[in-house]
Amino acid sequence: MGKSERKDRINKSVGKSKKSIIKWTALTVTALLLGVGAVFAFSIPGLSKSEKVKPANGAVAIPLAKVADGNAHFYRLGDGGKDIGFFVVKGSDGALHTAFDACDVCFREKKGYVQQGDFMICKNCNKKFAINMIGRIAGGGCNPSHLNHSEDGKNVVIKVADIKPGALYF
Repeated sequence: MGKSERKDRINKSVGKSKKSIIKWTALTVTALLLGVGAVFAFSIPGLSKSEKVKPANGAVAIPLAKVADGNAHFYRLGDGGKDIGFFVVKGSDGALHTAFDACDVCFREKKGYVQQGDFMICKNCNKKFAINMIGRIAGGGCNPSHLNHSEDGKNVVIKVADIKPGALYF
């Protein structure tokens, strides 16, 4: 093999290495951009786990049809620069259960809850709470902190005066 052939082989090998480096760099940059994009997407209104609500006449009204599916629906009310989070979920008992998205013990961690079947799970301590037990009777300890509500036939109605004290959890 002559000097010219060796040079050609080396140049081809270097060319392949450069292409490989460019390819992996492009893939890495794309993955990073997708990851950063996902993080920012959760801070864009409408793309987070909770929906911002606006009160009218001193209360928040959420259509019953919107929360009748058995899934936890998360909301937040802005109050003095602080978002107060809460959820509404229809239990297997047919009743609606409302609570702050914070518990009486783990609220400092600001992690809230996630639903798993008929349970709400604290994302900090992983304790499970039966949805049917969320309410007035399940107070204190590591429970979803109760939030009063009423129903008017079309909406779940939560008074702003009942939501505002929950600011201490957030």
